[in-house]
Amino acid sequence: MKVNPTVVLTFLLLSMMFGAGALSASLGLELGKAALKEVTQPDVRPNTSGESNSQATGKGKALKLLKEEEIIKTVKARISGKEVEPEAAQTKAVEPTPEAAEAKAAEEPKKDERFPIATKDQDVSLEVTGVRREGSSLVLDVSLKNEGSRSVQFLYSFLNVTDDKGRSLSATTEGLPGDLSPSDRSYSGTVSIPTALLDNAQKLSLTLTDYPDQELELKMSEIPVQ
Repeated sequence: MKVNPTVVLTFLLLSMMFGAGALSASLGLELGKAALKEVTQPDVRPNTSGESNSQATGKGKALKLLKEEEIIKTVKARISGKEVEPEAAQTKAVEPTPEAAEAKAAEEPKKDERFPIATKDQDVSLEVTGVRREGSSLVLDVSLKNEGSRSVQFLYSFLNVTDDKGRSLSATTEGLPGDLSPSDRSYSGTVSIPTALLDNAQKLSLTLTDYPDQELELKMSEIPVQ
């Protein structure tokens, strides 16, 4: 039997085509598997949603749902113009313990019970509200108030300051008015004394009179230096 060369060639070509197709499919399958090797299907099961979410976000906390009563309460409050926090977010005020109260009291600066030191004459009052060191000076914080019906004038160069040893000390004033008009307001200022003049003095005395009439005298003593 004579074989037709055309038929043989046809079968040979078909065999080569099928072989090339199978090889291409195999290579494509392997390449697809390699490409999808790191891709996994997300876990959508209800019982593992919280775990997968926590692993994906790294927070490790499950979603906390609010109660229906809290949601209704919040919506009603907002409709009426009030802002109400859910009960889950509300916290009770914690009363401080006795130890915490004592620690807070210790941290607060203690008030100097020696002040203010005050004197008054003819409805005019003078107060020393505190004493402090400032550089090379001792500074007295003072205030003046006139509750009378007429203005009073002062010339502060006539302010007399002495220590407990009877020595007269030079002093400068700042912020005090020369003309003290009647008012409910207190005028604050300072009296500065060089510390070099104190020389172990413990207490000071002040005397201030009006000018030029000298009808009133504001005098105080026992002002502590320290």
